[in-house]
Amino acid sequence: MRILHVDTGREMRGGQRQVLLLLSGLRSAGEVCTLLAREGSPLFESALKAGFAVYSADLGNLLIHSGKTDIVHVHDARAHTLAALAARTRFVVSRRVAFPVKRSPLSQRKYRRASRFLAVSHFVASVLESANVAKNKIDVVYDGVDPNVTLGEWSAGGPVVALASADPAKGRALVAAAAHIAGLEVTYSDDLLRDLKRASLFVYATQNEGLGSAALLAMAMGIPVIASDVGGLREALGFGEAGVLVQNEPAAIATAMLRFREDSALAPTLIERGKWRVAKHFTAQMMVDRTLESYRRALAL
Repeated sequence: MRILHVDTGREMRGGQRQVLLLLSGLRSAGEVCTLLAREGSPLFESALKAGFAVYSADLGNLLIHSGKTDIVHVHDARAHTLAALAARTRFVVSRRVAFPVKRSPLSQRKYRRASRFLAVSHFVASVLESANVAKNKIDVVYDGVDPNVTLGEWSAGGPVVALASADPAKGRALVAAAAHIAGLEVTYSDDLLRDLKRASLFVYATQNEGLGSAALLAMAMGIPVIASDVGGLREALGFGEAGVLVQNEPAAIATAMLRFREDSALAPTLIERGKWRVAKHFTAQMMVDRTLESYRRALAL
């Protein structure tokens, strides 16, 4: 199968890392992938380095390359718009965010153009359904965790880690306020693979979340997770079985942080449950297999 991927992100965030992981997995499965990405972006450069054919994500290249492929897979909202305007073959849309779908006539037309939607969680699937996307056009395809990720060296005395994101919706201010209440220091990370290796705890506060690939990474590395009780994070943490879900209030987050200091059995229990949950539901191979199933459904229309 010849697949054209389109991602217009400027940064290397969770979505872009999933694109790279998917490209690699599809190539291993014998599929031929081409990528359109923002020229000079980390994804563009990383895919080039990995040996993929990469071109600038613009209408001209989409017109040219979509005519040479079996299916187009778009990975963000702007890429979806480009495909709706210029794709010369069927296209599918990865929907990673939990924000409501716009109800304008132009937006509704754009959503009708897609052959299928790959929702990153059941929660995101429900958001699509509420925007009148037909349930039989939606496939839930969870994020995958890179199989090469190594276990961390968990220690109760290790640092508490949270995201360094400046995005107000990602809750850094909430974590800072909670840490002040709890009397704990926090390492705000822009490199989770590095900083989770010796962490005692990962705190993921956010106002809205499609699934939470950062939480999955921490679970795979054997680091216990506290996360906001919102959106797809409930699915990621098994509705509280593989991590601690909290309300977005400093006092509630602080109380959860201190639980790990007071209950010595809590972290080891959640570490084992977290690793099990990733292996059961969130492997890269599962993500690749479910994506291919969605392509086949789109092409069978």
